[in-house]
Amino acid sequence: MPAITADPLALPRIPAPDPAATTWRPLARLVTAQRTLEGEGFEVRRPFPGVVSLREADPFLLLDHMGGRELAPYEARGAPDHPHRGFETVTYILDGALEHRDSTGSGGIIRDGDTQWMTAGAGIVHSEMPTHELYIRGGVMHGVQLWVNLPRRSKLVTPRYQDLTADGLTLLSSDDGGALLRLIAGDLDGHGGPGRTHTPIAYAHASISPGAQLCLPWRADFNALAYVLAGDGTVGSEAIAITEGQLAVLGPGDGLVLRAAQRQPVNVAALEVLLLGGAPIREPIFHYGPFVMNTRHEILQAVEDYQAGRMGVIPPVR
Repeated sequence: MPAITADPLALPRIPAPDPAATTWRPLARLVTAQRTLEGEGFEVRRPFPGVVSLREADPFLLLDHMGGRELAPYEARGAPDHPHRGFETVTYILDGALEHRDSTGSGGIIRDGDTQWMTAGAGIVHSEMPTHELYIRGGVMHGVQLWVNLPRRSKLVTPRYQDLTADGLTLLSSDDGGALLRLIAGDLDGHGGPGRTHTPIAYAHASISPGAQLCLPWRADFNALAYVLAGDGTVGSEAIAITEGQLAVLGPGDGLVLRAAQRQPVNVAALEVLLLGGAPIREPIFHYGPFVMNTRHEILQAVEDYQAGRMGVIPPVR
């Protein structure tokens, strides 16, 4: 898994919380991601929305797990020009390459540990396509896309694009050096990630070595979600088994605990987990496809604005 790596023993460490003073978050719900098709027909695994309600996931709206397998030449598919309004899309590529272009003129290629953070805000048209090289030659494509809701006050902010390269992520270690954490956004024990957010969240990718345990402090006012990208392990204070493609929704508390199984599947070096948490926005949600607003009227306005061309067009390649 080519996402950026480092020797955990050489990184700043997050001290394990004091067990006597910590309320470990229990497992509230374990969900297996559903498979569906997106864009031009590429398959994703989607743990939410669905069985997990928007209330449970708040402030997150959607998580899609893309690929993780070898693509044959001409098999790669993408998502051509489409609009968004009222939220943010966060695309994290672990392996492979994806080219982003949008109606603000922003864009670029994200690959191997890079993150593209797009604030759609008032409205944007963008495309996410495999690079020409990946399309022609084939190769591994593995990534995730997270949708983060915007609070009412920020629904119509000016669109913004953040290019977060792999070498700019905040790298941290667990207390005993058994886990590597890549902090994309938010705060973990006083360490901040590079992503700028409109609502308080924490977003990290952890690699937990076989047999190792990861214990983290976690804000009590945040929700807590853990999605397994690869490998086997346990989650929660009850040590419930979890595997690739499953999402753990955790209950209240101020500490997280995960453990990697001593024996991992073939070709899996560690338990790979996305850790998500945020302060719930708790505002009404009306959504229609790529638009997420607070009222039905705002959705109708978004459709009208897009159809009238007021969200712009992607400039031609010169």
